[in-house]
Amino acid sequence: MTSAAQSAARANPILRLGKSVQGALFRYAGLRGYILFSPTLLVLVGAMCIPVGMLVIYSFWTQKYIEIDTTLTLANYLQIFNKTSYMLLIGKSILISTAVTTATVVLAYPIAYFIAFRVHQHKIVWLILITVPFWTSYLLRVFSWKVILGYNGVINSALKWLGIVDQPLAFLLHNPTAVIITLAHAWAPIAILPIFVSLEKIDRSLLEAATDLGDGPVARFLRVTLPLSIPGVVAASMLVFIPTVGDYITPQLVGGPDGLMVGNLMHAMFFKANNWPLGSALAILSAAAITVTSLAIWFLTKHARERAK
Repeated sequence: MTSAAQSAARANPILRLGKSVQGALFRYAGLRGYILFSPTLLVLVGAMCIPVGMLVIYSFWTQKYIEIDTTLTLANYLQIFNKTSYMLLIGKSILISTAVTTATVVLAYPIAYFIAFRVHQHKIVWLILITVPFWTSYLLRVFSWKVILGYNGVINSALKWLGIVDQPLAFLLHNPTAVIITLAHAWAPIAILPIFVSLEKIDRSLLEAATDLGDGPVARFLRVTLPLSIPGVVAASMLVFIPTVGDYITPQLVGGPDGLMVGNLMHAMFFKANNWPLGSALAILSAAAITVTSLAIWFLTKHARERAK
């Protein structure tokens, strides 16, 4: 900065105040962290907190024909609690998502274990191959399972060709099982990555010590590898469980009437029945149920790890 510019800066009180504030903010490490985090914080507030806040407000209003009554009331929540089908659908969605999460983690763990412990070169290539399904549209993957499980699909055609069945199996599609299979396949790559990271961070000397103390492969896995990989398993479970509860595309395409979930009901309330207040109340209750279930899983996992220590 030239001497003239420096003189102008000293003469301008606004610039002096700005430099003083800047110096005070960057003098403390905590404040520097908040400054660096502020752009992300603004995005989170704008993209998540504001829409959720609007849902909360809408949930206390009521729909009166084509108009919304902005009088604060608990009518929507009382309607949901009094209508057994709504609560059963939320519970059913939790159960289906729990089954999807369990199946996904069971499928993802061996693959993550193989890459972490058996692949010694070009691991990045294997990780890229895992993400290949995401190069195609989610809808295309769902439709592909509809073709595979359909009445005249790949499985039924193969069974008829082999002479195992005379008529196609109708129970493969349009049921909760089809939803679980499709969602588990769709979310498996997401679950593999955190489990892989957790396994990759395990100190290999601990495994060697367990071997020296007489542990076989199974005992070494149960006593060392599995407990140390629990954080990755929990992270994978949360990444799968939380979004699948509100999924409505997969249940609609492959679930049929028996495979519908609470996301389908919320979609119908917002876009078909035009009842935004009731749909908002359903969304808030579903989010509360997801939060309680996730916290329960976290506390149980934490308690199990503490007992294992």
